[in-house]
Amino acid sequence: MRHTVLVVDDHAEFRISVRALLEADGFDVVGEAGTGAEAIDAVGILRPQVVLLDVRLPDVDGITVAEAVASVRTPPMVVLVSSRNAEAYGARLRHAPVRGFLPKADLSGASLRRLLG
Repeated sequence: MRHTVLVVDDHAEFRISVRALLEADGFDVVGEAGTGAEAIDAVGILRPQVVLLDVRLPDVDGITVAEAVASVRTPPMVVLVSSRNAEAYGARLRHAPVRGFLPKADLSGASLRRLLG
């Protein structure tokens, strides 16, 4: 079964690259967003199964977005990504309502699939 994915990152080049990477590995990228507000709106409209969410966004951080989408009727699985390592975000990341965290350097279809179970 193909997972539907919303890719959220403020860099368009990264979104384009991740879309190509995930689609080549069997995921169905249904949308992209560049800000936290766009991501929250897109979750409501597109209803993806997975949100691949950058921690650092220009308006609000990804953990705040994850908390917001966790309250929707059927929440998606959220995987946070960052160019920093998980330790940089401390306890806030450990308590976030997310499926997991991937450093951007380690992002692949296989690594995402392992987190999703």
